[in-house]
Amino acid sequence: MGEKLSVIIPCKNEAHNIVGCLESVRAVADEILVADSGSTDGTLEIVRAQIDCRLIQNEWIDYSTFKNWAIPQATHDWVLIVDADERIPGELAGEIIETLISPAADLDGYWIGFRSYFMGHELRFASYNNSAFRLFRRDRCRYTDRRVHEEIDVDKDRAGKLKCRFQHYSFWSYDDYFQKYVKYTRMGADELWQRGKRASFRTLLVRPMLRFFMLYVVRLGFLDGLPGLQVCMLTAYFNTFVKQARLWEREHALSVSAVDQEDAENRAAKRRAA
Repeated sequence: MGEKLSVIIPCKNEAHNIVGCLESVRAVADEILVADSGSTDGTLEIVRAQIDCRLIQNEWIDYSTFKNWAIPQATHDWVLIVDADERIPGELAGEIIETLISPAADLDGYWIGFRSYFMGHELRFASYNNSAFRLFRRDRCRYTDRRVHEEIDVDKDRAGKLKCRFQHYSFWSYDDYFQKYVKYTRMGADELWQRGKRASFRTLLVRPMLRFFMLYVVRLGFLDGLPGLQVCMLTAYFNTFVKQARLWEREHALSVSAVDQEDAENRAAKRRAA
């Protein structure tokens, strides 16, 4: 019979993605939990109309805290985390089902890779998604305390890896991209700041260029054509650069009141001199 599986879908304002995600997880899920953190775009209405979904809601603090809250809400011993912009293709569904028929007793879970897409176009080389620990035993695994790019801390000897991969449709348009990565770069800068990192001439100028070179040349992103060029540029000069620029902003940006005060003092000094 095999182990039963709870699929958890964390989401907020994913009306354009949630239906496709739900359709893809039904092949493997014995329970579907949609964990919402404050959607206002119609996502909640779509989910409530599904007869096989359980909606759970909580305030969003950061990714790891939210997911760690959602995991214990699952009914079954095995949990699969699927983001709303991801899909489970047929071959991955079959491998998950086969794995859970008799999961290895000495493993806490499994890493799953990604096939990434740029506005619907698959990226064979320019993708920066490798794999994530997504299929695991509910009571043994939790996410580490990180604001962004959260990970589950698992012993490598207790982790397997599936051969098949998720399909990851991270964004469908530039509006979608900018909306998402404005938040990611801010949170990434906050994470660096808390770790004591600061922006410098090198990190602002050199790091984005090196990032582009690694993605576009070393990792052969140029073979993905114009979609690959755009993804490499966006990753290097929007994600990497803006994250460092936000870090600089935390340390050096002046407030409106401070500038106005300085201007007022300069005007007063000029009047006294006159």
